Amino acid sequence: MPAPLVAPRFAPRLIRALSGAAVVAVLAGCEPVITTHGYAPPDEMLTSIREGVDTRGSVRRKIGRPGTTGAFSEEGWYYVATTVSKRAFYAPEVVERKVIAVTFNDRDVVQSVNRYGLEDGLVVDLETRTTPTFGQELTILQQLLGNIGELGDTLGGNN
Repeated sequence: MPAPLVAPRFAPRLIRALSGAAVVAVLAGCEPVITTHGYAPPDEMLTSIREGVDTRGSVRRKIGRPGTTGAFSEEGWYYVATTVSKRAFYAPEVVERKVIAVTFNDRDVVQSVNRYGLEDGLVVDLETRTTPTFGQELTILQQLLGNIGELGDTLGGNN
């Protein structure tokens, strides 16, 4: 008869230890994974920026380069930081967002420094599964047969 792997008196302790380890592993799997994307300077750094005094260069030296600039003009610099929580198989959830908007006038002097949070944003539905169209809706047969009379024009028949 082969010798047992664990002495009989240690078997209950081993079972309890393995059970505890399994419970810890299951609970650790339920812990959310928190990630942060982007950079938004802390309020202490923003207080050093003075409206009407600082320029683009001094702002860059004080708080760093912006994450993005204005889409159509360079009047604004934007610093955006987002904290996302991901839990197991659930969809990621944005738990915090900080947006710092620094605007400049035409002489590149700071015009304003604004702070925005998640509560200031709007929910935009980017996936509606429908595209609005205008005009008359044609069936596939109407589309195919509708171009028969136009064929001569494209081949140079009627100029």
